[in-house]
Amino acid sequence: MSKTNAGNFFEDFTIGQVIEHATPRTVTEGDRALYGALYPTRFALPSSAAFAASVGLDRHPVEELVGFHIAFGKTVPDISLNAVANLGYAELRFRRPVLPGDTLSTRSEVIGLKQNSNGRSGVVYVRSTATDQHGEVVIDWCRWVMVHKRDHAAPAPQTVLPALADAVAAEDLVLPEGLDFSGYDFTAAGEPHRFADYQVGERIDHVDGVTLSDAEHMMATRLWQNTAKVHFNTEARPDGNRLVYGGHVISLARALSFNGLANAQLIAAINGGSHVAPAFAGDTVYAWSEVLDTAQTSAPGVGALRLRLVATKGRDESMTLRGEDGKYAPGVLLDLDYWVFVPR
Repeated sequence: MSKTNAGNFFEDFTIGQVIEHATPRTVTEGDRALYGALYPTRFALPSSAAFAASVGLDRHPVEELVGFHIAFGKTVPDISLNAVANLGYAELRFRRPVLPGDTLSTRSEVIGLKQNSNGRSGVVYVRSTATDQHGEVVIDWCRWVMVHKRDHAAPAPQTVLPALADAVAAEDLVLPEGLDFSGYDFTAAGEPHRFADYQVGERIDHVDGVTLSDAEHMMATRLWQNTAKVHFNTEARPDGNRLVYGGHVISLARALSFNGLANAQLIAAINGGSHVAPAFAGDTVYAWSEVLDTAQTSAPGVGALRLRLVATKGRDESMTLRGEDGKYAPGVLLDLDYWVFVPR
């Protein structure tokens, strides 16, 4: 019997299966520093302990996506080691700030299965939950991933497609304890724009671009202990290219959105997301945003914006999401629907 783990293939998953993922990982200040080295992020709250304290947070959290990447990475050896590609997300909520010193553990439940028509792969839907060292839920989310079959002749399972919400309701967003934007320092944050300055339907071109490199995206996936073969091994894809981790594109786009959304300090939830097209080293990523909705919150001086964040290969000044045929426009890499907290 082999002592090594080849990872799960599509036919290894069953509805209701629960997987406790190894290994717990402690968040450090090194994660904050490396995140800033990999992505051009400048949001004031995770950048400055003094700013975080000024808005009512007792301790200085890391960016929400640091916690997400770590929690997501835990699931890869069991869920997507043999993935063709990660496809999308839904119902993701950040329930408490992630702090240096927190130890995150993740478990997943299989909630859907659908074999692809080619019989060579299928889509696995899971609901994952990350908890801290106290057993408190930090992040929970659903995702779906296309996974290779080990045996193409293995019978297809019964198709089960989970019912997922289109969006996290504004009233279900979780406000960090003590959050108070009533004395918000717009000068320190870098932009004057507040909640009332954003209108539903408005689109914002974030202007800047970043060219992907193999070294950086592989460093990122190793940092988050993401072991999916397609990110490292040139033999894992027929074209010999390393596929850039979709979360790397999310973090790049989020960082680029600072120019125009500098006061979107905290991600509250991700309503849905699609990795529309693969990204590879040499692609230059740009981003634009659309305001989808606004909501008031119970925290002093805090409003919520629902945004669509779109990452593109090459800059699209027309900010076109879909063509007349309803299909995504050429160059679209990422379509992410999420809530953020901003000062009123």
